[in-house]
Amino acid sequence: MNKKLLYGLMAAFVSVTGFKAQRHEIGLRAGMSNLVGDIGQTSFILQEPMSLSNLSDNGIPGYIGALYRMNFNPYQTLRFDVGYSHIQFDDKLAKEEYRRNRKMWGTNNLLTASAIFEYNFLPVNNEQKSMLSPYIFGGIGGMVFDVTQATLNHDFKRDPSGVALAPQNEIDYNTTAEYSTGKRVTMYVPFGVGLKYKFNNNWSLFGELMFSPTITDQLDYSKLISKDVKSNYNGDIIDPTTGKSLLLSAPYFNVSKEREEYFLGQRTVGNTKSKDWVNSVTIGLSYSFGRPPCYCD
Repeated sequence: MNKKLLYGLMAAFVSVTGFKAQRHEIGLRAGMSNLVGDIGQTSFILQEPMSLSNLSDNGIPGYIGALYRMNFNPYQTLRFDVGYSHIQFDDKLAKEEYRRNRKMWGTNNLLTASAIFEYNFLPVNNEQKSMLSPYIFGGIGGMVFDVTQATLNHDFKRDPSGVALAPQNEIDYNTTAEYSTGKRVTMYVPFGVGLKYKFNNNWSLFGELMFSPTITDQLDYSKLISKDVKSNYNGDIIDPTTGKSLLLSAPYFNVSKEREEYFLGQRTVGNTKSKDWVNSVTIGLSYSFGRPPCYCD
């Protein structure tokens, strides 16, 4: 009697939790990505390429990625995404006149990884030949992107023969900037809506609109932070009290720090309190397989 009761409870649990769902899915998706930031267009979806006549140099603002879904039941899914986005931003395509007059532009390359929870409104993950269902999703992810970095070279003035001259006052020396490209990591929060069509038992075609607010303002290079700037101090003239470059001594060192702050301010564009968004419209194809160990009809 106890065994019958136990089997009955197990059967009820299987029915409630939807163990008839195919457990695993793998797939690919691709589409268009766009940036909403301080440079370029502010359209949240389907931005046009920077230049249709120069696609070989700039490419297209696209996304490609792979995914794995673990279907807990016909309605609920945990999904893991990895992907690559190429985003573009060009002031000449903006609606705002001040942006068009500014004429700034650029591209960035993003590598992303995320964990996302999906909820299907119909039991599309169940074992049937075909079904169509809308779904909503949300999650958290990490993003690797390119940033502009700078080195400020603080150097003495020199005579015609190239010999360094000791500063005559605290601002009597030169500061020049050299630029390079580095990498940085940020967090983003993907969410959105989609439509999934299951066909031929195991295959699914889906399309989705994803919004991804980030916690950075650097995807369009509109802002440099102090970590992106370092200083070099020419050592031709040594401070006898410290044995280091004279420019590392007061008052010259204090002026170099003021110049760094001014440089950071000059390299800031737009609203420093707003963060960048990366949004995408994609379509994908996935294949589902596998049943849980206790699957039964």
